[in-house]
This record gives sequence, structure tokens and C-alpha cells, in this order.
Amino acid sequence: MPTKKPRHLITETEQVSRALAAAAKRWPDESSSRTRLLVKLVEEGRRAIVEKQKTAISDRQRVIARTGGVITGAYEPNYLAELREDWPT
Repeated sequence: MPTKKPRHLITETEQVSRALAAAAKRWPDESSSRTRLLVKLVEEGRRAIVEKQKTAISDRQRVIARTGGVITGAYEPNYLAELREDWPT
């Protein structure tokens, strides 16, 4: 089919063959087209990546919220300014 969009070639290695077999079990209605199965796998992979990124962000935010302010009061007021007074200019 003519298109101006980039095309991608993929060799059906053993790894790709196993992925297609698993995809055919998950999406039996698409099992007659290996191309459609590949598209489904790409879409599922994208969803998994996005979900993992969301989870990582959420985890970091929880850690920040839990540890924020933990060392409040550990340093006297103007500590940094006083420390910098000893630095050469």
C-alpha cells in the first residue's frame, strides 16, 4: 500500500516468533495477520512503558513527600552565607 510514512522491516527471529505466538493467544481475532499482531504488540509495549513511567514518577513523588523537611532545623540560619565567607573570591 502506498504511503509517505516511514516503513520498518523486522526479521522474524526466534524472539519475535515467540512474541507473535503469545500475541496470537492474547488476540485470537487478529491471529490471521502477523502484521496486525505486531501492531498490537507495539501498542501494548507503548502502554507498558507509559504505565511504568507513571509508576516511577508516582514513586518518586511519594518519596519526596515522605522525606521532605526531614532535616529542617539541622543547620543554623545563615549557615550557607557564613560558610561562603571562607571561600576565596
